[in-house]
Amino acid sequence: MIKLIVLDVDGCLTNGQIIYGESGEEIKAFNVKDGLAIKSWMALGHEVAIITGRQSKIVKRRADELGILHLYQGVKDKLRRIKMLCSDLGIDFDDVAAIGDDLNDLKMLSQAGRAYAPADASHYICDRVDHVLKRNGGEAVVREMIEDVIRSNGEEEAFLAKWQ
Repeated sequence: MIKLIVLDVDGCLTNGQIIYGESGEEIKAFNVKDGLAIKSWMALGHEVAIITGRQSKIVKRRADELGILHLYQGVKDKLRRIKMLCSDLGIDFDDVAAIGDDLNDLKMLSQAGRAYAPADASHYICDRVDHVLKRNGGEAVVREMIEDVIRSNGEEEAFLAKWQ
């Protein structure tokens, strides 16, 4: 059973674009549908981690808004970071689902219990994951992933009961 989902940011939680304003501020767009699914996943008693290779105050703000406790930015070795988190949480690596879209996610995805990629991920990623999703990064692909995990965990009724 999946107990922890690990999310990449650029290309998964966002469409991968980095927009700079005239005064140098960075702008990212997040999909509210992903946010609702993430909060619902956590309401089932499960864990969420964001692990990204970049540093961004915007990502910190989004993690705080959603109540995500495990945020790791500027990570060069995502697999190592997940293994440390699993050890801290007492979660077996087979109980981890991860989503990534590019080469820096490859090692992490190759070891996760379930590996996902957005439809517009690098073909090197798509060829090596368990599930290539229908949606592109930033287009509620994380929600699609979470709903698939909930179905595979047999938790659909508990998930839906939160909203009935």
